[in-house]
Amino acid sequence: MLKSLLIANRGEIACRVIRTARRLGIRTVAVFSDADAGALHMLEADEAVRIGPPPVRESYLDGARLVQAARETGAEAIHPGYGFLSENADFAQAVIDAGLVWVGPRPASIRAMGLKDAAKRLMQDAGVPTTPGYLGDDQNADRLQQEADAIGYPVLIKAVAGGGGKGMRRVESTGAFKAALASCRREAKASFGDDRVLIERYIMRPRHIEVQVFGDAHGNIVHLFERDCSLQRRHQKVIEEAPAPGMDETTREAICAAAVQAARAVNYVGAGTIEFIADASQGLRADRIWFMEMNTRLQVEHPVTEAITGQDLVEWQLRVASGEALPRRQHELRVNGWALEARLYAEDPIKGFLPSIGQLGLFRLPDAGIRIETGVREGDMVTPFYDPMIAKLIASGATRQEAAIQLAEGIGAIAIWPVKTNAAFLARALCHADFLAGAIDTSFIDRHADSLVPTGVPTPTILDAAARALIGHLTPASLAPLVGFRLNRDSNRTVRLGIDGHSHIVDLDTRPAPDGIQIHPLDAGFIISGGGESFLVGDDRIDSRIGPQASDGMVIAPMPGRLIAVPVEAGDVVIKGQTLAILEAMKMEYTLSAPFDGTVQELAARTGALVAEGTTLMQIGKSVP
Repeated sequence: MLKSLLIANRGEIACRVIRTARRLGIRTVAVFSDADAGALHMLEADEAVRIGPPPVRESYLDGARLVQAARETGAEAIHPGYGFLSENADFAQAVIDAGLVWVGPRPASIRAMGLKDAAKRLMQDAGVPTTPGYLGDDQNADRLQQEADAIGYPVLIKAVAGGGGKGMRRVESTGAFKAALASCRREAKASFGDDRVLIERYIMRPRHIEVQVFGDAHGNIVHLFERDCSLQRRHQKVIEEAPAPGMDETTREAICAAAVQAARAVNYVGAGTIEFIADASQGLRADRIWFMEMNTRLQVEHPVTEAITGQDLVEWQLRVASGEALPRRQHELRVNGWALEARLYAEDPIKGFLPSIGQLGLFRLPDAGIRIETGVREGDMVTPFYDPMIAKLIASGATRQEAAIQLAEGIGAIAIWPVKTNAAFLARALCHADFLAGAIDTSFIDRHADSLVPTGVPTPTILDAAARALIGHLTPASLAPLVGFRLNRDSNRTVRLGIDGHSHIVDLDTRPAPDGIQIHPLDAGFIISGGGESFLVGDDRIDSRIGPQASDGMVIAPMPGRLIAVPVEAGDVVIKGQTLAILEAMKMEYTLSAPFDGTVQELAARTGALVAEGTTLMQIGKSVP
């Protein structure tokens, strides 16, 4: 067994690896950027090393510095986690060349499966079914459009070096193709340094099914069954589960056998995931499932597989890297129960899921019955430099419904403030009738967005609980005058209070106090939480300051980030909805559009500039020459 390990990653996955390594008696070394100084993962490790400033290219993507850190600390091996350099064959080779143990697949396997077009060709040769599409070397925009037209719309443009939902665009018609292609290429170039793409038929009722595979250096390869990752937003997974709803044994055997066949085609060693796209219009069928790509690393959603198999996949990684055979043979692995995982993001669903940045002044997660993976604590900062996922919550049970209800209840108990999260959105998705019935596909969130996205307005239950808390003197004495009694009805009380800057009047009667609500006192007022939402309760004064509005033509940065494109100049005539600027923040692109027809005035934005939240980028005048 390895004696010491450097984790070339951050956040919850670094904490996750450290936990298993500690159990196995392995000394751990964490790395951190200046933005992560004092972060949970560096405190949990036996030793921590600074690797650079906040930008990832100067810290977590600096392969040479990571190898140097391993040498300086005497680490025997490097575990890459996921993301960052986990699927970088050159980094894997550099680790090996430095005389260190790489906890991952062979560099040749990473290269073979790293480019989507080459991987699909390899799978076709291996007899693994693949999605119809164009994999050609000719990347001319006209040729790509011709191929898309021949395949038939809608089509999916995908970066050949892509992953994690980056460099992917759905195109509905020939007229929209080239604009989508340009956007896809730009994002792919920024994310992977490679703007080549492939084109696939877009499956109308797609399910995202993936199979966990594992190989060792002794020629053994097994699968640990399938996961369903169909609940996605912008091609990013939101809720994952194992096993897949509606999967019969015949289809399971076929898809898992295909996954093992794919892994054998590249002599795979370590943890990997074979991803398939399924046409669910007639249910899950073996002849309607096609290979999509392979992720040559541990996946974010690996805990659900651990829950249904009883295996620690990080331990498997470390044992295989130490030269041991796989801990289990195929016939020793069974599916037991059901598990679901939800990704908790620092983002505001009400504002189009824009990332929410700031200090976690209040950060309370459920304390019982839920497995929690996180790399942050109360008081930590959510910065614009890294992925907005701040925690994963995993629930398991004998049945899917049992696990879903348990997870929804756990998420409903989350209390976070002032950073906004998608907790209420997750809870609503888990409780949705179609989700509980297993009627899911990758368009589930878009189809039900109106019922899944919270309004931001406190519910009557929240208002009732807030009023009772105010009467209960959980707020400062200065708020006492806000409480009044109605003289005409002895059984009722009228309470005036302010929530998030808005005034509310609540009539209380003799009903019992609502359950499931949390109160968190502050110096001025308190936070009230329920159903995954948190509100600030204070006085009822409404902030009368009126800032720039879209109706005024002010184009404002909604978050800190970098302007990667400003396709307009001062004096340009623009139409409503036209792209004015593209902002990159937390690994995502956000398009800022013209609020109405007009003329660009007072242009302050420039490509490449770093901007703060609230920065005025330009003014659109309503007069058109």
